[in-house]
Amino acid sequence: MTGVSLPGHSERDDETGEGRVPTGIRSLIILEELARTGTPMTATEITAALGLPKPTIHRLCQQLEAEGFLERDLDGRRYLPGRRMREMAAGVTQFSSVFQERHAILERVSTRLGETCNIVSHDKDGMFYLDRVESRWPLKVDLPVSGRVPFHCTASGKLYLSSLRKTQRRTLIHALTLRKYGPNTLTAPEKLMAEVEATAKRRYGIDNEEFIEGMVALAVPVRDAGGRLAAILAVHGPVQRMSLEDVIGHLPVLREGAEQLAAVIDAEAAG
Repeated sequence: MTGVSLPGHSERDDETGEGRVPTGIRSLIILEELARTGTPMTATEITAALGLPKPTIHRLCQQLEAEGFLERDLDGRRYLPGRRMREMAAGVTQFSSVFQERHAILERVSTRLGETCNIVSHDKDGMFYLDRVESRWPLKVDLPVSGRVPFHCTASGKLYLSSLRKTQRRTLIHALTLRKYGPNTLTAPEKLMAEVEATAKRRYGIDNEEFIEGMVALAVPVRDAGGRLAAILAVHGPVQRMSLEDVIGHLPVLREGAEQLAAVIDAEAAG
């Protein structure tokens, strides 16, 4: 999107409120542009894309950040969707056929594997669940559908870390509090770095009783047509029913489900 400013529009118009694009609409346009690009943007990049004055963009971005609609990337310069924008987006999708398609895929994967499956995304504080289908077994590991789970000791979290550039990855890992959750949690930064590097090479994430004692998990990426990490598809279950080797054996079904989810995402993006 370009050229939001209209003929006769000036920076003074923005400051006096006499511009033809209302402030509330400008804020929505900023959020729309971030959603469209799918990548963090600096205020300068947003200014270039929208054609609005830089002071206005800075002011609106700061307001949106203060209200939780935007947040900063690791470098502190780029903006990305904040908690409130993500929650709003997740709520809106439930009104569309896309949510139903996505959930149907998740149900099929869970039925084939006989275990609980999740669609997972990330924010700056950790991983969060977008959707879940529970297994029908009486013995299962219950995880909160809302809320955050850590990067460093979950299959999806380590998979997300592996998607970052190496400099970003190192910066984030050294900034994390590597709290011990399960018997196998990696609490040393260099050991976690090595595990994340291995995750990047094998292209799937594992959790071997690292987050919760007695639970194993497997996660695979869901990538859009541009190769960007759009979401993560994961399965977890108790060690009483499946070993780490067993859960890794679910890779073909999980990857097939990830491809189907990617197709839904790409179809939605294409309109």
